[in-house]
Amino acid sequence: MVGALALAIVLAPSLAIVLIVLTGQPNLAAWLNLLASMVSFAAAVPMPFIVGTTPHIYWDGYVGIDALGAWVTLCSAVVYLLASIYAVGYMRLLENEARLPVFYALFAGFALTTLFGPMMNNAGLYWIAIELTTLVSTFLVAYEHEAESIEAAWKYIIVVSGGISLALLGTVLFYWAGSLVLGPTYDMTWATLAHAAPRMNRALLLLAFLLVLIGYGTKVGLAPMHTWLPDAHSEGPTPVSALLSGALLNTAMIGIIRYLSVADAAQVGPVPRMALVGLGVFSLLVATLFIVRQEGIKRLMAYSSVEHMGVIALGVGFGGPLGVAGALYHMLNHSLNKSLMFFGAGSMMRSYETKDIDAIRLVGRRFPVTGAIWLAGAVAITGAPPFGLFASELTILRAGLQTIAAWASFAMAALLIVIFVGFLNHFRGMYYEAPERADESRGRISAWCIVPMWLAIVPLLGLGLWWPQEIWGYFGQIAHALGGGALVAGGTP
Repeated sequence: MVGALALAIVLAPSLAIVLIVLTGQPNLAAWLNLLASMVSFAAAVPMPFIVGTTPHIYWDGYVGIDALGAWVTLCSAVVYLLASIYAVGYMRLLENEARLPVFYALFAGFALTTLFGPMMNNAGLYWIAIELTTLVSTFLVAYEHEAESIEAAWKYIIVVSGGISLALLGTVLFYWAGSLVLGPTYDMTWATLAHAAPRMNRALLLLAFLLVLIGYGTKVGLAPMHTWLPDAHSEGPTPVSALLSGALLNTAMIGIIRYLSVADAAQVGPVPRMALVGLGVFSLLVATLFIVRQEGIKRLMAYSSVEHMGVIALGVGFGGPLGVAGALYHMLNHSLNKSLMFFGAGSMMRSYETKDIDAIRLVGRRFPVTGAIWLAGAVAITGAPPFGLFASELTILRAGLQTIAAWASFAMAALLIVIFVGFLNHFRGMYYEAPERADESRGRISAWCIVPMWLAIVPLLGLGLWWPQEIWGYFGQIAHALGGGALVAGGTP
C-alpha cells in the first residue's frame, strides 16, 4: 500500500510534465498540473498514518519511506496543491500565455523533486535530489525575464551550488569514515550509516557533519548562508515563492536531521546539536533585523522564512520528543502559513502594481475578504495564538528549557516578540494608513487566488486549537527512530 501511494505521488507530476510538453496548450497545462497536484496530495495524506515504525524499502534499497520522510512529503504535497490552485488565477495576470506550458512543466518538475527527495534512502541519491531542486527551480526564479529576476536566479544558483558542494564533500567524508569500518564499498543508506557510526572515527565524522550542516543549511536558508533566499523568493512568480518556502526548505532540512541522527549514534558529543542551535538563533537574529526595517512585501515574507527555518533548526537541535515534535509540527504549519502569506502578497502586488510596502494601503477596505484572510495569516505567521505556529513554537521553547542550551529558548522568545511587533507594524500601515494617491488599486482578485488562502487558514486555526493525540504519538515514533538524541548535559545519549 505504501509503495503504491509513493508511486502515485511521483508518477502524477511526472505524467503531467510529459503531457504538458507534448500538448503545449496553456489552459490544458494548468489543468494537468492541477490534476497532478491533487493526485499527489490525495496519495500523500494517508501515507504518514500507514507507514508504521519500520521503513518501507524499494528499488534495492535506494528508495525508503519512513515516518519522517512521509511527513515531509506530505508538507510538500500540501504546498504543491495550494500553489497549483493559486497559479491558475495568478499566472494569467503575467500576460504571456505562450510561455505557460514551459512554466507548468518546470513547476511540476520542481514539485516532483521536493516530493521524492525525502524518499531517498541513499545519502548520495539524496544529494542528487537536492541538486535537482536547484537546477529546476533556477529557471522558475528567472521565469519573468526581468533584470531583477535574472540576477536573483544567478545569485541563487551560485550561492546554493557552493553550499551543495560543501554538502557533497561532507557526504564523501561520511562515506570515507564508513569505509574504514565496512570496507571500501557498501550501500550508503541512512540505516547503514547509523549502524556503523559508533565504530567510525569521531573526529572525521564530526568534520563531515559540520560540512553537511553548512552545505544543506545553505539550501535551508539558515543564516549566514541565507543570502540567496530573499532575492529568489521575492523575484520568482508567487506560486514558485510558495513552493520554495513551504516545500524546498523542508526537503533540505530533512537531510540535516538524518545526518544528525548518525552523529548522535556516533556519540560525538554536543557539538553537532550546539552548532545547529547556534545557526537557529543567528537566523532568528538576522531575520529580526531585516523584518523590522523591510520595504519590499515579498522580501518581508522571505525573511520570515529565514526566521521559521531558524525555529525548526532550534527544535531539531534541542532534540528529544518535544523538540522533534515541535519542529515537525512547525514544518506543516509553516508550509500552510507561508503559502497563504505569499498568495496574499502576490495578489496585492498585482492589484497595486508595486512591491513596496509603503505603496500598499487600505487593503482591508479595498479587498475585504482577501484582506481579512491575509491579516489573519499575518497574525498567525508571527506565532500568535490561536494558530498552529503558536503551538509548535511553544513546544520548541519547552524543549529548549530542558536542555543545556536553555539560553537559546530565552533568545528565541525575545526575538519572536520583536518580530511580532515589527511584522504586524508593516500590516498596520498597509491596512490602516491613508494612501498618498486617490486610486491605489486596480482590478479584482480571482477566486482561484482566494480559495487556496481559505484552504490554508482553516487548517492553521484547527491545528492551533487542537493537537491530535495521534500526531503526538506519530512524532514520538519519529523521535525514537532518530535515536532519541537530545541536547542534555554530558552530550547526546
